[in-house]
Amino acid sequence: MLELEDALARILSAIPAPAAETVPPAQADGRVLADTVRSAVALPPFDNSAMDGYAVRAASVRSARADAPVRLRLAGKVAAGHVFGGELEERACIRVFTGSPLPRGADAVVMQEDTRVEPGQPEEVLVLDAVQVGENVRLAGEDVNLGAVVAAAGDMLGPGAVSLLAAAGLTGVRVGRAPVVAVLATGSELREPGLPLGPGQIYESNRAGLAALARRAGARTVVCPLVADVLADTRQAIEGAFRDCDILVSSGGVSVGEMDFVKRAFEEIGGEMQFWKIAIKPGRPFAFGRQGEKLFFGLPGNPVSAHVTFLLLVRPALLRWQGARDVSLPAHPGVLAEPLVNSGPRRHFMRVKVERDGTVRSAGAQASHLLASLAGANGLVDVPPHTSLARGATVPVLWW
Repeated sequence: MLELEDALARILSAIPAPAAETVPPAQADGRVLADTVRSAVALPPFDNSAMDGYAVRAASVRSARADAPVRLRLAGKVAAGHVFGGELEERACIRVFTGSPLPRGADAVVMQEDTRVEPGQPEEVLVLDAVQVGENVRLAGEDVNLGAVVAAAGDMLGPGAVSLLAAAGLTGVRVGRAPVVAVLATGSELREPGLPLGPGQIYESNRAGLAALARRAGARTVVCPLVADVLADTRQAIEGAFRDCDILVSSGGVSVGEMDFVKRAFEEIGGEMQFWKIAIKPGRPFAFGRQGEKLFFGLPGNPVSAHVTFLLLVRPALLRWQGARDVSLPAHPGVLAEPLVNSGPRRHFMRVKVERDGTVRSAGAQASHLLASLAGANGLVDVPPHTSLARGATVPVLWW
């Protein structure tokens, strides 16, 4: 059996160089940037007001107080999207609004709340408080300098980055092409949800969960029909799935039983098995192979095993396929509210629930067929073999 890190290294080394496609920033959320992007403009592109008020020369209102206001002549008004044509003179002010370009000659903005206009004297403004040079002013380039890197190749873009790319004036960005992932489930006992169950039959659930995980990792998904435990049917299903996808993720049929046909069927269509079995719990019967530049992941049929092996081994592959540098699950420390005990010989990735205050509890019974504890979990704790983690211990939690 391979150690998890060795298995992951072998998988990532088999990922082909990412292809790229261009999308508008509005469609780039969750995508992996293919090229480093520099801003073609400074942000902000000009000095502007941070609030509604009056642009002034700070020296003109140095002595202003509520009981001794400074009287300034109102020399004009400039709204956002417009500019003031002249230059601000001493002992004068200009009405500005949030985002208004700062008029030439002004070096500060007095907020509206610190001013007063007397009835019958609309052309004068009383300033009730002093301001410092630069106060309430957004300086050109204080956010992003012209030519500065706004996103680097390999970054996964989020909503904030998407907004920044749009603010930099970009109409399109090159991102890693999203892989097409086919999700296949095998098992003669499986039925589609909604159909009547016969004796010994169960509703199939892995495809829905695995497809959701794949989409969260940036993939486009194709959900394949169910396949009975028949070698010819399994071979035909795998061959058909590979015609439509870059990566095939199957669940079930990869163990050592006489009805487990997935590995054999994959090899019969020309696939090359890279390894089988990894030293973790849940998920030991995990298979990985290649068919040219296309990848095959054979996951266990138990739903928890399928979910955990996807997170630990398939998700990183999907991200690296798109060019991502960081492919690991986010890890955050948490404090155990109860012990976690692994008495077995393999690392056990236990399902846990992390509360809002950072405390960590077992999500329930840890058997690999129990979906309820999986649904209630939001993280994994890696518990080494023959180890007990005590209540109150700080542990890294892998989030999904």
